[in-house]
Amino acid sequence: MSPVAAGGRSCGGVPAAEVPREASPVESSGEALRREVLETGRGAGLAAVGVAAVEPFEGTRRTLHERKQQGRHGGMDFTYRNPARSTDPARILPGASALVVGALSYARAAAQPRGGRPTARVARYATDDLYGELRRALGEMAALLVERGHRAVIVADDNALVDREAAYRAGLGHYGKNSNLLLPGAGSWFVLGSVVTDAPLRATAARVPDGCGACRRCIDGCPTAAIVAPGVVDARRCLAWLVQATGDFPEEFRGALGDRLYGCDDCQEVCPPNRRLGEEAEPGVDARVDVLDLLAAGDEELMSRYGRWYVPARDARYLRRNALVVLGNIGHGSDPAVVRTLERYVRHDDDMLARHAVWAARRLGIHPEVEAPAAAAGEAGNSEIGRSP
Repeated sequence: MSPVAAGGRSCGGVPAAEVPREASPVESSGEALRREVLETGRGAGLAAVGVAAVEPFEGTRRTLHERKQQGRHGGMDFTYRNPARSTDPARILPGASALVVGALSYARAAAQPRGGRPTARVARYATDDLYGELRRALGEMAALLVERGHRAVIVADDNALVDREAAYRAGLGHYGKNSNLLLPGAGSWFVLGSVVTDAPLRATAARVPDGCGACRRCIDGCPTAAIVAPGVVDARRCLAWLVQATGDFPEEFRGALGDRLYGCDDCQEVCPPNRRLGEEAEPGVDARVDVLDLLAAGDEELMSRYGRWYVPARDARYLRRNALVVLGNIGHGSDPAVVRTLERYVRHDDDMLARHAVWAARRLGIHPEVEAPAAAAGEAGNSEIGRSP
């Protein structure tokens, strides 16, 4: 996920103009289409566009299997669900010959806490419907390809393809030590997506070399030490995954969650190119969320507003679970509205929410009479949740 100046300016990954050898009419036609497709993507607002060959991502496939065997996927499905599929673009479109990969900037200013009521932070990529915007831009390139008689399938934020590897192979950027893709001189505030097509487009020749060098700011800046080695993230410790996982939020990481409701940007915020470029725009629409309002809202209202996020099982209880942890971290035990909210939740019919409310209340020194219900079998909680330290 990623930044660069907003707009259609290319920020890396698109090769400079080349002096072509004498080409056959078919080759010339293919090069002309390639240029037109890339120009269409940039004109649609993509910061960088490139082309990758359709061939299996063998190294990525091995990595997914290894991390899953080590338990470092933390129960995550997504591209871990079926590595044989998510690392083989040809499975998306039989007969495909190229991936056209695009990066859309989401450089946003960090949202500051509001005075008064407790508010929670949202990761920058989730503050607007960026994937909707990305799909529209990819759609313009796909429409051009279809118009020229080719087939094209859009893939973005989808478990069918490891998008960072596709972008790396298309020459858009290099892997950072936090495992995100960094565009040269532009950082990682980008969402990535592809158009899989049977058009015979030449792949970008050069891949971007490592640009991190000895820097380890993302490793040292992770609040839970989830980056266990350069390029290796243990999802069991990663806040960005834990807010999306089912069951109880692990008690050992609740304090580290701080005021984060959804996602975590820490490893990107400390990255030098991101620090240069990340404050160029206004905060996103949902950069801050009123915690008490969220805890008072019904399921339909919550999913209507935040349904574009990955909410486990499409169940609003997980938004409330995260909000209760945030409230325990940033609320005030002397605030009557906070006290009333927690008093209501410690008696909630949902035992998981009651456990988190008891934890939050005790953390704020409220010490409710109600004992925290024990976690049910199969849930990620533990029977100590809610007890005073």
